[in-house]
Amino acid sequence: MTPPVGVRPLLRAVARRPDLWAVAMWTALRLAGPGWWRRWPPVPWPDPSYWRFRMTTAYGGSGDAAPDPVDVVEFLEWCRGRWRRQRRALR
Repeated sequence: MTPPVGVRPLLRAVARRPDLWAVAMWTALRLAGPGWWRRWPPVPWPDPSYWRFRMTTAYGGSGDAAPDPVDVVEFLEWCRGRWRRQRRALR
């Protein structure tokens, strides 16, 4: 299975933000296709059709656009904030 289009700039953007590493890993696991650990290499890439759908809904076109690293970092920050709010609400 090959990585989605434009994944290297995303990895570089997240690598510069250690405070988002845990959120990024959790999000990658949630987006990964079912049984990703059974295929070689065992990397949690999303299913290609799901990735195409997400890119189409986010950026329009035919789904072959690469995600903007700034958008991904902002999304991960939003996820982290949401998790913190949920954790506080459960106390």
